[in-house]
Amino acid sequence: MRRVTLGLAVVIAAAIAWLAYRFESSNLETTRLTMQERRLANAGGEYLQTFDGVVHYELAGPVDAAHTVVLVHGFSVPYYLWDGTFESLAKAGHRVLRYDLFGRGFSDRVTHEYNAELFDRQLVEVLNALRIRGRVDLVGSSMGGPIAAGFACRHEDRTRSLMLIGPGYSKGGPLPWRIMTPVVGEYLFATEMAPGLPAGQMTDFKHPERFPDWSARYRVQMQYHGFRHALLSTLRHYATSDWSAEYACATRTGVPAYLIWGKEDRDVPASLSGEFKKLMPKAELLVVEDAAHVPFLERPEVVLPVLLRFIEGAGI
Repeated sequence: MRRVTLGLAVVIAAAIAWLAYRFESSNLETTRLTMQERRLANAGGEYLQTFDGVVHYELAGPVDAAHTVVLVHGFSVPYYLWDGTFESLAKAGHRVLRYDLFGRGFSDRVTHEYNAELFDRQLVEVLNALRIRGRVDLVGSSMGGPIAAGFACRHEDRTRSLMLIGPGYSKGGPLPWRIMTPVVGEYLFATEMAPGLPAGQMTDFKHPERFPDWSARYRVQMQYHGFRHALLSTLRHYATSDWSAEYACATRTGVPAYLIWGKEDRDVPASLSGEFKKLMPKAELLVVEDAAHVPFLERPEVVLPVLLRFIEGAGI
């Protein structure tokens, strides 16, 4: 019996070693550039140092604006997600901030866990470093939804309003054991999940043909070492959180909230708006026709006026 157990252990160890070898030595590793090389990419924006690492951001609009609007992107598409929205808000006279979450775009890939505490600390430190002291209007898309709601929950005194667009929804719970298992999860993410990420972003649109360069733009950030670790760690340590608790907590603060969905959203179906209305009963709701997960990109003529009216009326 002991020999059988020992033999099984040897087989398992050999399998793990083989996976590690394949992961490290084959062409599966596509993230070879270091973050020190990012400035050569002409990414635009600015960089600032925080406790956890360097953050890529852009700040625009009148410096004497009464309030700052903060745009928080989702799971993996970095701050270019807000192209159009960012410029329109600034032209309308608002101070507006967008930034890349750690592990995405041109922000640093940190080596520790990507969890709620990291994302909250990042936003706090960005606001502090930029000396944005007043209460901010938060706009979160997809996974940016629970990040923004979590900020409102933890920092009520710094939050003026909360708009959630196709917000991420999770009641917590474990991921499949294969993804949670060290080495095995990394290998599977590299071979089965990461290669399809660029093309997979096209499902965010009802009309992907209108965004022909979207996949190519996404691939740029994949060149930088640590990108896959960031996404996998986020799955393991943040996607398993109970995001519904963040929304309920944000509601208890009394911060004005607005919910927007694309009617054809396949990532976070608009049918979930009913669950959100239970969690956030005072929030206004808009379902946008002829749009999917990113209605602010597909139907800006509908979403932007609503966003502006909401922000401008939030303090009344």
